[in-house]
Amino acid sequence: MFVYQETPPVVALRPWLDCVWTCRVQAGATPLAHQVLPDNCIDILCQDQQDASFAVGMMTAPIQVVSQGLVQTVAARFKPGAAARFFQLPLCELNDGRTDLRQLWGRELAAHLGDALWTQPLSDAQRMHILQDFLLLRLRKNPLPAASGLALHAVALIDNARGGLRIEQLAAQLNVSRQHLALQFRQQVGIGPKLFARISRFRAVNNALKTLPAQADWAQVALQYGYFDQSHLIHDFQDFAHASPEAWLAQRR
Repeated sequence: MFVYQETPPVVALRPWLDCVWTCRVQAGATPLAHQVLPDNCIDILCQDQQDASFAVGMMTAPIQVVSQGLVQTVAARFKPGAAARFFQLPLCELNDGRTDLRQLWGRELAAHLGDALWTQPLSDAQRMHILQDFLLLRLRKNPLPAASGLALHAVALIDNARGGLRIEQLAAQLNVSRQHLALQFRQQVGIGPKLFARISRFRAVNNALKTLPAQADWAQVALQYGYFDQSHLIHDFQDFAHASPEAWLAQRR
């Protein structure tokens, strides 16, 4: 059994969070596995098993998440480029891994969060509010990074173009060098702008798959979503879903 639920964040966190979410996994003797694709986001997850609280950094490839027994999770998903306000380190250090909140926030705050979430029976809604209270506390204590404006502007431009924006064009539009843009992007977002744009474009196609016919014209899909040709679309599906577009579409149906 796998039960996943998203809810909008409180008003004060909406500039920073995409959503808060809960997940309850009940696996039997056979572990339950599901695949998570790169989504240009960073999440904080708090789990009842061994009082685990950690951040999952930017993903550059899909991962298989395997659960065994009963696992309860309450989590927050940051908007692209917004997590820098909550972690005082270059976000590229979190990429493709999970980092214990004790390292990021200190043992005392992480322990208080775990105690508040798991020492007594609570509803999912109550746990989501507790996590958001801790994020608001972190928000008040941390100043906005001076360089975050450039990265956030670049993120918005890439997302508005669904990834179909050349990095040279983006740097010229922002009146900075490609090197400066790449450095600020890795520090404030996590990955470089070119990879971020590729994942943004892939996500746009992936989100549209349910509207495609079983025998989709992938060359036409590639052109519609800004790919140079069909082979580039296939390459991105292999990198970010570990499957061809046809195989991935069949799995989604």
